[in-house]
Parts: sequence; C-alpha cells; structure tokens
Amino acid sequence: MRSLKNSVLALLSTTIIAVTASNIRQPSGGFDSAKYDNGLFAPFEDLHALSEREFTTLEHPLFPNYGVRIKESDFCDGTVKSYTGYIDVEARHLFFYFFESRNNPDKDDVILWTDGGPGCSSALGLFMELGPCRVTSPDNSIFNPYSWNEKANVFFIDQPIGVGFSYADYEEYVGTTEDGAKDVAAFIAIFFEHFTKFKGRAFHMASGSYGGRYIPAYASYVYDQNPKLIAAGATPINLTSIMIGNGCSDQITMIPSYYEMQCKSETVPPVVDISTCVAIKRALPRCQEWLKKSCDDITDSISCAAAIAFCTNTIEVPFYATGMNPYDISKPCDGLITETLCYPITNTIASFLDKPDIRRTLGVDSDHFTGRNFSKCSDEVGARFRANLDSVFPSPYYIAALLERGIRTLIYVGANDWICNWIGNQNMLLNLDWTGADAFKASELKEWKVDGEVVGLTRSAGKLTFATIDGAGHLVPLDKPKVSLELVKRWLAAEDL
Repeated sequence: MRSLKNSVLALLSTTIIAVTASNIRQPSGGFDSAKYDNGLFAPFEDLHALSEREFTTLEHPLFPNYGVRIKESDFCDGTVKSYTGYIDVEARHLFFYFFESRNNPDKDDVILWTDGGPGCSSALGLFMELGPCRVTSPDNSIFNPYSWNEKANVFFIDQPIGVGFSYADYEEYVGTTEDGAKDVAAFIAIFFEHFTKFKGRAFHMASGSYGGRYIPAYASYVYDQNPKLIAAGATPINLTSIMIGNGCSDQITMIPSYYEMQCKSETVPPVVDISTCVAIKRALPRCQEWLKKSCDDITDSISCAAAIAFCTNTIEVPFYATGMNPYDISKPCDGLITETLCYPITNTIASFLDKPDIRRTLGVDSDHFTGRNFSKCSDEVGARFRANLDSVFPSPYYIAALLERGIRTLIYVGANDWICNWIGNQNMLLNLDWTGADAFKASELKEWKVDGEVVGLTRSAGKLTFATIDGAGHLVPLDKPKVSLELVKRWLAAEDL
C-alpha cells in the first residue's frame, strides 16, 4: 500500500550454527570464492530440520557480509509449514515470513511479496490480502482459502530497513530502491543455495503500490546477479516473472491520470466539483511539462521537488478534500487516513503483532522491539525516500529491460483504485519502449472471465500482460480474493487470461 499518511503529511559462510536471537554471529570478511570452489560450503538442505525454539544461521562465502537467521514458526496456516527469520546485513536486519505451498511445496513455484509505501510492512499484505490467514481481531486470525500459497511457496519481506520488524542497530538505513535491491537479491541467492530443492525453481517477484518502483529494480538486480553466481559455480536464480498490482511505477504518467479518475466517468461518476476539475485541467499541461523537464529529462532536485509539490497541490489535494477513499474511489475513507489508511483493520493487525506470544512465535528480536508498538508504515522510511526523490526514477526502463530478456510481466489493477490507477498504468505500458511495443499497442482490450463471469479487461503481447479487475480497488486480493487467486494461478501456469 502506498503510504498516503506520508503523502498527506508531506505536502517504505561456510559454517552453519544454531543460535538464539540474543546470540547472533554476524558474517564478516571479503569475497572468498575459493572456499566455495574448494567445496567447503555445506548447504543446510532441509527446511523441515529447522528448529522452532531457536534460529539457525545460514551463511554463504559469495555474500560474506550477509547471513540469514531462520526458524520454524508454525502459525497462521495449520495445513503447511511456515518459517520466519532475519536477513542480517552486518548491523541491519530484514524480517521475513515464508509459507510452503498448500499444493506441492516440493515442485510449486516460489513467489516473493513485499508491500509498498515506501515504508509499509508486508504484514499488511500477509494478514489482510494474499496471505494464508486473515487477522480479524487483536486476538484472532482465520484461515484464508484464497491465499496465494494455494499454488506457490510464498515469502513476505519487511523491507527496506526500518519497516515492520526490520531494523538497524546503528541507524544505518537505506534511502533508495536501488540500495534496497542489493539486500533482497543477496537474500534470495543465499536461501536458494542452502535449500537446494528450490534450485532452478521458477521464481516470481511481486508487490503492489510503491512496489511498482521496487519490483522492477529488485528483479533487475536478481537477473544481473546471475552471471556472478554462475561464474562462482553457484546456481542462477530462475527469475521467471514479475507481478505488480496497482503499482505506481511511473510518476510522469500517473499524476496526470488523477484528473481522468476524479473528473471523468472512467470507473465511477466524477467525485470532484466542476470548478475544481476545470482548474485541474488547466494546470495539467504545466504539471506534465515541469515533471518531464525537471524530473525525467534530467533530475534537478530543487526544480523536480517544486514540480511534484505543484502537481500534488493542484491535482491530488482536491481529491483528498472530498473524503473519498483514494484506494477505492467508490467509497468514503473509513476513519482518518493518517490513522487508518482508510482501512481500520490495519490497526487491528498492528495490535495483533504487538502481542508478546505472537512475537515469540515469530522470533521477533526482543532486544530491539520490547516496549515498541508495531508500526504498519514508517514515516521515517518514507521521508528518506522522498528526500532522495526516489519515486521519480523512470522504473519503466527496468520493466522494458526485463521484457527484452524474456521476463514475463503482469501489471494488474483494481478498476476502483485512484492512487495507482488503471489509466496511469495502461498509459505507462502504451508508452513503454521495447521490441513488443507495436504489438502491445495493437492489441485490443478484451474481457476476461472467472467461472463464466466477466471480471475485468485485459490486453497482452509477447511477455507483457495488463489486466483490470472490476469492483476492486488498490487491494485486489482483499476486495476480490477469488479473482485474485485465479489470476495468479493462471499466471503461474502461463495460461492466457
């Protein structure tokens, strides 16, 4: 979820040892491929041999500054094994959850999911959208029959540092997507090298909202890391696809689309008054020209920040004044957006994760989090990314480059979303510079169905697919869980929608 709280206030080894959370041995030293080449690296191999009581630390000589602490943490889904742990990057620690597939964990694909923000915890995606259970009260969760682990093994990662249960010992945080990508790519390589049954398994990277910025960069880093793994004698990651739901990948095409969504009947009748819409329409050319000149053609930090402020004030702020839900333009916001993100269940999830017994089960580092309430979205992380103008990076360049290398790309969007809407996403894809561009532009939007009922529109060409989901907003798996799961199952099976 893109943290609107941030937006509104501003105008996301060779040795294996068992250790407890209070006795963490940090990996150290430089790159030492000789240890790997000489057969001194011993993979852990068996996930089911992990302890429930303490962490096992995994290291790898190709990533000497990284370690992975992992333990069995059976919770949430009693039908499969689940695991939690930390990716330790010297004095920085990224928290993750891993759920085996309900279908066939030894053969099914692997999906990595991270929430957006920047600065929002993947606990939101896990406990209110696509995870194996849904939190219903601070003391309870229920089985989710439409979880994506129905057909895949699924990771949920709290990243970047400072999000959710992730933290830094000495305030060593990252402030750009590209810096965060290095940590995620290293973690994936270490995990696959240790648990060898996953080697060669199809791997998909997925996210939503600001994840439209994260995933193209993260997947690119995973892809570009593969030659280094091969050269060192390790197994490359079988990066198969990226999946972005209601993503904000390109600010240049997204900001102008806000006019379309709030002043025209693209999904629902106009929600902003006529005089305001006229003012927005008149400001659009200046907004677009300024963004392109100062944020896209070059990145002039002062002028680009001024352009963003101008566009935000003239185009976005009028929508917030309506009190409507920016994540679902068909309904009003439920509560103050700065407190609930329009979904009070997010506060319930935070209360659930504040429970001492839940934290013990998950293996949350108590030395750092005792006495601290769980934060669903971090203002500090969001502020760092905004200060670096991270959102203006042209992520479509990454998407096009991945397509050129055969990485399948799915962009799906709930039709009722405003903040990362279908018009902006479609315009981004129609403007994408890749060898399949002409074929994609020539393809017509057509209906796609689930159980014989029309559920949205889709178009595709080559490795690129775009789809809308009727009746859904920003959080497609929450609003349309059955359709969401069917979409993912067809995608994993490489079937047409």
